[in-house]
Amino acid sequence: MAKVNIEGDEGGRVLNEISDGIFFHSVIQGRDITILLPPQVAPALSGLPNAVRTTFIGRDKYVNELIQGLAPDNSERPQLAASVAAVSGLAGVGKTELIVQAAFRALKQPGWFPGGVLFVDLFGYDPDRRLSPERALESLLNALGVPGEHIPADLQDRTRLYRSVLAAFAEKGRRILVVIDNASNTEQVRSLLPTDGVTAALLTSRHSLDVEARRYELAVLDEQASTGLLRRALQQACGVCDTRVIDEPEAAAAIARLCGGLPLALCIAAALLADTPARPLSSLAQDLEAEHFRLDELCREDRAVRAAFDLSYRHLGQEQASLFRLLPLNPGLDLSTESAAYLIDADQRQVRRILQDLKRAHLVEIGHTWGRWRLHDLVRLYADEQGRLHPDAHQRETARARLFGYYQETAAAANSYLKALPDTRSSRFPDRNGALAWLDAERHNLVEVATAAPRLGLPETTTALAGVLAEYFDHRRYFDDWIVVTNAALKVFRESGDRKGEAAASHDLGSALEKVHKLEESVNFNRRAVTLYRQINDRRGESMALNNLGLILEVVGKLKEAIDSYSRAATIAHEIGDRYLQAAALGNLGVGLRQVGQVEKAVDIHTQVAALYRMIGDQKNEATAVHNLGTALQAMDRLSEAIDAHTQAAAIFHDLDDRHGEAMAQNNLGIALGRDRQLQGAVDAHTQAAALYHEANDLHSEAMVLVNLGLAFEAMSRLQDAIDAHARAAVIAHKIDAAGSEARALGCLGATLQKMGRIKEAVDAYTRISALHRESANSEEEGRMLKFAVILHNEWWLRAHFPNSAKSDT
Repeated sequence: MAKVNIEGDEGGRVLNEISDGIFFHSVIQGRDITILLPPQVAPALSGLPNAVRTTFIGRDKYVNELIQGLAPDNSERPQLAASVAAVSGLAGVGKTELIVQAAFRALKQPGWFPGGVLFVDLFGYDPDRRLSPERALESLLNALGVPGEHIPADLQDRTRLYRSVLAAFAEKGRRILVVIDNASNTEQVRSLLPTDGVTAALLTSRHSLDVEARRYELAVLDEQASTGLLRRALQQACGVCDTRVIDEPEAAAAIARLCGGLPLALCIAAALLADTPARPLSSLAQDLEAEHFRLDELCREDRAVRAAFDLSYRHLGQEQASLFRLLPLNPGLDLSTESAAYLIDADQRQVRRILQDLKRAHLVEIGHTWGRWRLHDLVRLYADEQGRLHPDAHQRETARARLFGYYQETAAAANSYLKALPDTRSSRFPDRNGALAWLDAERHNLVEVATAAPRLGLPETTTALAGVLAEYFDHRRYFDDWIVVTNAALKVFRESGDRKGEAAASHDLGSALEKVHKLEESVNFNRRAVTLYRQINDRRGESMALNNLGLILEVVGKLKEAIDSYSRAATIAHEIGDRYLQAAALGNLGVGLRQVGQVEKAVDIHTQVAALYRMIGDQKNEATAVHNLGTALQAMDRLSEAIDAHTQAAAIFHDLDDRHGEAMAQNNLGIALGRDRQLQGAVDAHTQAAALYHEANDLHSEAMVLVNLGLAFEAMSRLQDAIDAHARAAVIAHKIDAAGSEARALGCLGATLQKMGRIKEAVDAYTRISALHRESANSEEEGRMLKFAVILHNEWWLRAHFPNSAKSDT
């Protein structure tokens, strides 16, 4: 057995006394090492960097959790491992400052760390200053008071001695906090971590290290904390009289956004502003807006965002660096593992491993779900810059073409599941839900690809995506995306002189514009589509455009023109033998005929159309046809048949996950049930419809259904429920500036309040309707509502003052 007695002389130096051991120079080999500390030791245990409290903001949650884990009596800490917390994160995110702040606060806790603190910066990402584990241990042992001549040369023995000294301090009630900053890998840091289960340690790294520690991934600051950091930094440098952040809140928010919430970037921005106190924040924000110069702007003296990223980038392997340089070619906010595989033309398993390596290095982040990856905005700029400068930059265009081709082909495959004919479906997805899930996940990327492709020399990608995404955008009601993508395609077609493509894009744009109630523009684009198809003798296209034109004409109230347009579309479709187009035109014709009172003919047509779609195998349009049949049957008072039709339509829409279609069918089912005096069923159907419209974010329709729900409640004499429903409808309609819907809801609300004898509230409702008519310059309705409100007000006053007076006739 080797016994090592470490005792101090009068000067406080540590002396070793070793017996019964085997010695090889300074190496100690033995089973047990006993360390006896002197009564007073003066090791260097106060080497923490300064804590910058002024600009330390937005990290209270992390600090509190770190301090909680450092408590000496923390029963929740695993007893088999040291009390170690490892903080990782992107370069410049504030890891060092976080652990320094936590260390200072922990040291102030009475009795927590009477032995003091050890600090070492490993410079893990700087090849010129990087500390080896041996050198780091030598520094730490010297700080603990161990003379250099007694420090072993071998890493293993240095580790044993270091851990024994820490344990001895802990046993004597002199617990030490070890702070290890900027480790690059597990090998560099493993020997420095205490293992006695009492000594505590804080560790930082840009990588997520595989050590026995409680891990924390430090995120960037949110906007509020970012602007707070700017304000504090400027006032620290220039005094409290610097109110630029307060005076220019929008510019401050812009700087915070452009710095991506990265504390290093924000501190550099604050320093640049402090250099010139007269410079407005808007000036710096404007300079940072230019993406290709943003990293140049975020540089001051010895601090630069680019330099911080450089150290992380140089640490990457060849595979990781290659993919990292290509990731910015994806124009969206994030991308899937499958998409990334197309960038380097590799197997997904291999790419997933590379991405996980980049994640551990905190150069990529997990997207909104597992399997998706994103870059911090500044890291994206840096990666793109490296990609342009690297010798293999010529490969970027090939990689981009592969990625864009993947999006184009997969979107077409997904779209095949939304089309009518089952035999046209791709084998790319297991089913329709799988196709929709992919489209939902990639929607933002698809829109960005479609709009970016022309300037990148890939205009065919734009036109192809515009064609295959129209059905999806319509189904999910992403009308703004539909308009953006179709406009991009229309520009390509016009510039290339492709009249057929221009006709198709005009047709789709007309449909999308109608959905957002831009009716005049919609009519114009649809007329343009009809003209172009006729000019190039594309009869199928002409039939489609005529059908679409009829829909818009119907919306603007030109029913005779709409019916004529539908009839021409159906005739052309019949002549060219296109049953699908014929069914579509006939279905719309049936709706138009019902509206002009030709109800029996409409019922016959909708019955025929439903059979056609059933034969074709188009369930969605079959559901629409059955729903339209139910509406026509209601017009003929064939309520039982109408209820059956709407119930069937709602079930089909539900199976197809078409929430908007299901809501429409449920609403009309509620109307039919209400007319048939099945009032509870009507309430249930309208309630379901309102919930579905709310989920689909169709506020116009939600407000309309809530009024219907209120009327059903009123028919059941549930007047308070009716009032609640009408009031909710009015609030929603007001929120979306739908004056007509708001007036209808307020009218129903006023009538129900009047029934309950709540005359003053009814007067308020009618007065609000009058104000709405005033805003819309409808003086006749304004006067009528005012007159009605005055009469009701007088009735309320008479009742209040003369309770036995007679009621008015209003």
